[in-house]
Amino acid sequence: MYKGDLSTPHGRRNAWVDALFVDHAFLRIFWTNFAPVVPGVLYRSNHPTPGNLRRFKEKVGLKSLINLRGQAKNGSDALSREEARRLGLDFYDMAFESRGAPHKDRILRLAQIVETMRGPALIHCKSGADRAGLAAGLFILIKGGTVAQAMGQLSLRFGHIKQSKTGILDAFFELYRRTGEGRKPFLDWVREDYDEAELRAAFKAGQVAEFINGKVLGRE
Repeated sequence: MYKGDLSTPHGRRNAWVDALFVDHAFLRIFWTNFAPVVPGVLYRSNHPTPGNLRRFKEKVGLKSLINLRGQAKNGSDALSREEARRLGLDFYDMAFESRGAPHKDRILRLAQIVETMRGPALIHCKSGADRAGLAAGLFILIKGGTVAQAMGQLSLRFGHIKQSKTGILDAFFELYRRTGEGRKPFLDWVREDYDEAELRAAFKAGQVAEFINGKVLGRE
């Protein structure tokens, strides 16, 4: 539907149709899943429409936007990038998976971003449930918080279903709790001890929960 052009009325219309009805942004106009991770420093949401992004900036004074979907190349992506430029926000592409073991190199890149970004910042994925919860939890651990605090960001309150394949994100935090917390700083554990392949092989998801999460709810 969207062909990558916002410069013409036709292209802009296609971007909105793609965002609203292909990427399900019509659900996100009023339901934003917006919440503080650390008030005044980091916030989380689903993929913001341009209007919601303006409202978030007015509400909390956003300076940076971290896109956890990566370069999606759809209408939602194009419209939010354009609005971020208009608002003067620093924009970061920081793609994570919702159904795979977190990649070591991406965790370390996120750590670099959060140490240098202008705050307050907003992290978003599509629904604000899984990748936003992962990144929020990583932020908490990078800043010296506990696994219990990090796992609070992966909850049903945000729409996270840990019995599905997205439960591998919970398993990641549990792995650090068992093998590193209290013994080794989080980023040192990631660099020296964390094994993505081992976590991936050990995790098993519930088929019914995954059907609901992936097929019924249409999560990425």
